Amino acid sequence: MEIVIIGLSHKTAPVEIREKLSVPKGLLSDYLKQLVSLPGVQEGTIISTCNRVEVIAVINQGAGEQELINFLAILAQLPAGELERYLYKLKNAEAVKHLFRVASSLDSMIIGEPQILGQVKEAYRLAVENKGAKLILNKLFHRAFFVAKRVRTETKIANQAVSVSYAAVELAKKIMGDLKDKKALLIGAGEMCELAAKNLLSQGIKEILVTNRTYARAEELAAELHGRPLPFNEFPAQLKEVDIVISSTGSSHYIVHKDQVQPVIRARRHRPMFFIDIAVPRDIDPRLNEIDNIYVYDIDDLQNVVAENKEERKKEIAQAENIIQQGQESFQKWLKSLEVVPTILDLRQRLEKVRQEEISRTFSLLRNTSAEEREIIDLLTQSIINKIIHQPIAFLKSQNNQEQGKFNIELFRKIFGLEENNDRAVSQDTPSGHKRKSLGLKSS
Repeated sequence: MEIVIIGLSHKTAPVEIREKLSVPKGLLSDYLKQLVSLPGVQEGTIISTCNRVEVIAVINQGAGEQELINFLAILAQLPAGELERYLYKLKNAEAVKHLFRVASSLDSMIIGEPQILGQVKEAYRLAVENKGAKLILNKLFHRAFFVAKRVRTETKIANQAVSVSYAAVELAKKIMGDLKDKKALLIGAGEMCELAAKNLLSQGIKEILVTNRTYARAEELAAELHGRPLPFNEFPAQLKEVDIVISSTGSSHYIVHKDQVQPVIRARRHRPMFFIDIAVPRDIDPRLNEIDNIYVYDIDDLQNVVAENKEERKKEIAQAENIIQQGQESFQKWLKSLEVVPTILDLRQRLEKVRQEEISRTFSLLRNTSAEEREIIDLLTQSIINKIIHQPIAFLKSQNNQEQGKFNIELFRKIFGLEENNDRAVSQDTPSGHKRKSLGLKSS
């Protein structure tokens, strides 16, 4: 059995390749069913975001890898050889570590961004629904979620804004406090304004007004943000109603002037206003900063904040990597513990067979025993067997991480006459040979 991850990301493939592999949400379930039906694939799921597409699978030893590559090639509608140039292939410990880094946002384009954990959880949910996650992936993903939570709570990796739009909103919160009773005005309806507005919405902003030289575009974005469109020539009259102004237009000159804002701040009784100018050339007259209770930040100010925060995040990466290493070691220890399960089961089956034979022989001699007496004898022999095998099972479990563990387990099998089961043990689906269904184990 091997755990494998095969995929591509913003680090290995340009957007024109990534978009070929992007899986529409409505089709993910169908693709998952195809994935887990591939020869050699025991379990599997797909993580699909704008920056990465990865197949995470449990495959038979030495089988299934090429099937996964072909599967991705069919999705991308590219020859497998051409797609392989952009793919990374990780196995076992490397694959485990990679998933933990992805879930913890250490492998993201923006380190510390929160969205990726939700996307990993969604991939796991779909895998469970489509029977792609069983014993191994259940444990692996739950451990990934635990590690990601530790990284976010025990480090400051997600505390600082590292995108311009997010930095703008963080600054607004520092200046304005709680945004739930605040109103914002977007001047321009481009991508930067839209991203900033979405961050404002996530912080509970009360209302967003949208204005744009093309009114239809203002209506479109306002509808998307559940806001209110505003004709471009009317926005100056609305300034006194808003607390935050975000501007990003293609204007070649200032569109908000000092003499416009001075009467506005008086009408607001000097309640603070925050202007975020992310346009180049600038939209907002920098002399607004001369007015009390007016705060103006331009694109350079925001990028300086972002640069400082990126440096702070880098300092937290070492601690996050240490947490990930601990999680990886814990998972590998659990995975290794599965190696003794077949021997434990074989021992139980061997002793149970002996017990049943002896009980049958005894009952044939004790023909006058009642049903109640037979039940008591049956329970007594079960109890004796359980007490006898308690110490041997404890010994087996202790061998997982021992240097001579494999030798000791083989010796144990010979002592108890279990060696004839070796062929069966290594030919089945789990790391040490028994079909997963027969293990009776639960993920924890």
